[in-house]
Amino acid sequence: MTPETPPNRLDRPVDERYDHVLGPADAEITLVEYGSYGDPSSRAAHERVAELRNRFGSRLRYVFRHRPLKGSFIARRAAELVEAYSDPARFWNVHVALMNRSDKLSKEDLQKIAADLSLDAEDGDSVNNDNVAQAKARVNADIASAAASGVIVTPTFFINDRRYDGPWDVNSLSEAMLGSLGHVVHSAALDFAKWAPSTGIMLLLATGIAVILSNSVIGPDFNELWDLRLGLTFAAASFDLSLRDWINDGLLVIFFLVVGLEIKREFTIGHLANRQSAMLPVAAAVGGMAVPAILYLILVPEGPPGSSGAWSLGWGVPMATDTAFAVALIAMMGRRVPVELRVFLTAAAIVDDIGAIIVVAVVYSANLHIEYIASAVAIIGLLALLNEGGVYRASPYVFLGIGLWTCVHASGMHATLAGIILALFIPTRPPPNLRALMLQADAILTAETKRGREVMRYGPSEPALEALDAIHDRLESPADRMLRHVAPRSSFLVLPVFALANAGVVMDSSVFSGHVALMVGTAAALVIGKPIGFIAATAIAVWLNIATKPSAYSWRQLAGAGALAGIGFTMSLFIASQAFSVESDYAAAKIAIFAGSTLSAIIGIAILWNAQSDSNSR
Repeated sequence: MTPETPPNRLDRPVDERYDHVLGPADAEITLVEYGSYGDPSSRAAHERVAELRNRFGSRLRYVFRHRPLKGSFIARRAAELVEAYSDPARFWNVHVALMNRSDKLSKEDLQKIAADLSLDAEDGDSVNNDNVAQAKARVNADIASAAASGVIVTPTFFINDRRYDGPWDVNSLSEAMLGSLGHVVHSAALDFAKWAPSTGIMLLLATGIAVILSNSVIGPDFNELWDLRLGLTFAAASFDLSLRDWINDGLLVIFFLVVGLEIKREFTIGHLANRQSAMLPVAAAVGGMAVPAILYLILVPEGPPGSSGAWSLGWGVPMATDTAFAVALIAMMGRRVPVELRVFLTAAAIVDDIGAIIVVAVVYSANLHIEYIASAVAIIGLLALLNEGGVYRASPYVFLGIGLWTCVHASGMHATLAGIILALFIPTRPPPNLRALMLQADAILTAETKRGREVMRYGPSEPALEALDAIHDRLESPADRMLRHVAPRSSFLVLPVFALANAGVVMDSSVFSGHVALMVGTAAALVIGKPIGFIAATAIAVWLNIATKPSAYSWRQLAGAGALAGIGFTMSLFIASQAFSVESDYAAAKIAIFAGSTLSAIIGIAILWNAQSDSNSR
């Protein structure tokens, strides 16, 4: 469950009649800065802005908006002082004077500037009460605009309405403003990745491609591609898997590593850190797994004659929830759905995924080999020793994780279990003392700046870079860092590739022959079993006072989330690939998963679309 990312677009466009603007209105580049007069960084950036204005000339329009340092009376007073005069020339004169003062702005600085510019900083003749009130309102409006635009630090720049998150040096800003190919591609990729429905769209696109190619003239070749054997051979020993198995047993480990890291974070410092908060999504997940499985066993026969009860093994298929699709649909509904409901559904889906992988490991494992299980246990012991010993480098865990995957795969258990186990041992650390680290970094950079003027010296020294690296490492725990780096690769590479390899199904009438009961039972378990399980389990948990339902969403909205939980897709396809060894059974299960997931999405959206009035009427 990744944290909410701040918006990266300007909340309101530049208004020539309201904003403080330098440069022509029709300039091709608009640079908006949210800055503070009490901030040394903003004053340093002021020099860069001057260089940019000289470099770009009439091509650049510069806009300044206030975002005084929080808790700084001087910064707030300076912003109100400069806003107390409506004349644009006066504004820019005071602005430049404030930006060129000493590193630490003081009340005496304000008085000196006011005297130099024939202004009374306190209560002079030219500043009446109306001006003062308007100045305060203007600063408040800019502060609100900064918050709505995702401004966290000062200065923050927006280039043509889009937040710029790169370095503040002139060359980097110039490349961003000129829109170099690398910057444009990077910015577009970041925009798409930060868009909540992006993961669901990637999955949908990969699924569509798989279905289209499977039913095209190259369908047989496309499906045979995934059966291609790949592996290693050394002397008489060899290790090879089909391309589909490398994806399902190997690449998907990354997805379960992310799931494990997310659930670990949520149960330690996240939304599930206390019992009352955790029990509601946990109860929903348990009910959302149990009821669909029971309904499947009731509706689906054991299988056709001679199948030895093969269909009954598919009870795990409707247990799963596809987090990407479910959360993407909630995100696309925007303010119609409370953020708390998205948190609840995501937490329930994560617990659901843990339950699904446990079911796969226990139920769908092959013949077990004790010697490899013993080897896996030994590696787990080494991971525990590294964790307890305070080893915070990722490389030993990755190395042992590869060995763990090999042993778990050879043991007969499903190899993806290794991802969950590894996540449990990736270490966390107590929160750092940010103030101490920032002071240390500032001292290093200040010293390096002074030494930078020495002859034959280019850039920071190696000891300084090593110290800054150590500070950077301490800002984030290894588990959080790994989650931040691996989660996007899981969402935008692992899951789409999995869908491409597994979602392809030939739409042939023969698939329906003899499989109607299997398909109807699977789809019904997703569409009906999931919301019933969600609602029943959460209602019982609340009734028994085990959990508390937040007042931010209603029972009707919770039912809508339960319907969206019926979108099985990724995990349902994964479990189906383990449960059904007969190709026709697997193809029928795929179609049922597609149908059940689609119907669940439609029902969930229909319930939630107009449920806001229901929540407001409580």
